[in-house]
Amino acid sequence: MLNIPFGRTRLCDGISRRNFLKVGSFAFGATQFTLADLMRAEAATQPAGAPLRSSHKAVINIFLGGGPPHQDMWDIKTEAPKEIRGEFNPINTNVTGIQIGETFKRVARMADKFAFIRSVVGARGGHDAFQCTTGWPQQSLAPIGGRPSLGSAVMRLQGNVDPSVPPFIGMAEKTQHGPWSDPGQTGFLGSTFAPFRPSGPDMANMTLNAANRDCLPDRKKLLAGFDDLKREMDAAGGLRGADASTARAFDVLTSSKLVEAMDLSKESQKTRERYGDGKPFQFQYDGAPTVNEHLLMARRLVEAGARVVTLSYGRWDSHGKNFDLVRDHGAKLDQCLTALVEDLDVRGMLDDVTVVAWGEFGRTPQINKDSGRDHWPAVSCAILAGGGMKTGQVIGSTDRTGGAAKDRPVSFGDIFATLYHNLGLNPETSTLMDPTGRPQHLADGTALRELI
Repeated sequence: MLNIPFGRTRLCDGISRRNFLKVGSFAFGATQFTLADLMRAEAATQPAGAPLRSSHKAVINIFLGGGPPHQDMWDIKTEAPKEIRGEFNPINTNVTGIQIGETFKRVARMADKFAFIRSVVGARGGHDAFQCTTGWPQQSLAPIGGRPSLGSAVMRLQGNVDPSVPPFIGMAEKTQHGPWSDPGQTGFLGSTFAPFRPSGPDMANMTLNAANRDCLPDRKKLLAGFDDLKREMDAAGGLRGADASTARAFDVLTSSKLVEAMDLSKESQKTRERYGDGKPFQFQYDGAPTVNEHLLMARRLVEAGARVVTLSYGRWDSHGKNFDLVRDHGAKLDQCLTALVEDLDVRGMLDDVTVVAWGEFGRTPQINKDSGRDHWPAVSCAILAGGGMKTGQVIGSTDRTGGAAKDRPVSFGDIFATLYHNLGLNPETSTLMDPTGRPQHLADGTALRELI
């Protein structure tokens, strides 16, 4: 627990005393702050049930950590031998000629809203989110800090939609295997462009403990307290980009907009039931739980002004009991993913917001002795929606066993070029300046012509 003194002040309760800003409890970028007893949410100003409208482009990036089995989801191999084909049957969708795995009945009924990429190539085989948040291999530009994630790049190039709402938010639950809960690294851009990371469900840690924000002591003194603390940490070899991070943190703390966006009690019971809660959490082990409500929260955060929201959904590392895992994780993802896309569509946001769900690699064609599938970086899959894209189609295919891309291989860079394009950034001309003064392209690929 850290305390920043800011002088004697008479608060709204009439008590004059030496006051302290207590720091901790939620993470902002690379810094850990505690805000218990400082904040209380302002009264909601949005009428109950009145939907907000998105007026900006955004991406919701759903990381299926562990490597989802492509041949049991979007690419069922009906002609493969039994030891490869698996237990699932294909089902027809509402798009003629497109079939997907039987677990995804809701997706099948609205396949016209999705694009299924069956031929993602270029995975490096690491059990981490790096390629799914940056589009680059982890070693790229490592000597100067590495490549920044999509969220950090967008934050640098496009900034805030609303000063009180971070443009880049990472909601991944903490996992025992840490790389599965990586929301996206800042790379050579530095900690100023790190994601805002709420640290837990207790919203009291992010609300003003006063009648309203005007009851806070002198804001300049309070901000100076933040600056002094962070300069001390810098002098001791701590974080960088302190002033920018402090200003962003203070904007967040003195507004209720972010708090409101994360308060799911503002949603109707019917809406929450449509998304589900993803419980009971099964097959989690050292990975992320299947928190369906995170997808609902992602929609609310985009409405509030976030440009990029990342989350980690489930633990798909199915070396054993692969088919049981897909029945559990797949059915839950089927519910919340379709609810999200329907929600965005009804609210007039779907053309502005791109949704992508994918993992770090695929799974082996051969089923192992434990009824599982092992790591298979040779080919994997992705599902996309929204962003004004031409959906209702399949891109690419794999061979008879699902072991290699047969036609139209799609790289991580191609998908990221598409995401940047959907955000209004030209991936061919937009660049970021690295610490050596050299411009660096956003993606090593070309936006998918089938989609844009």
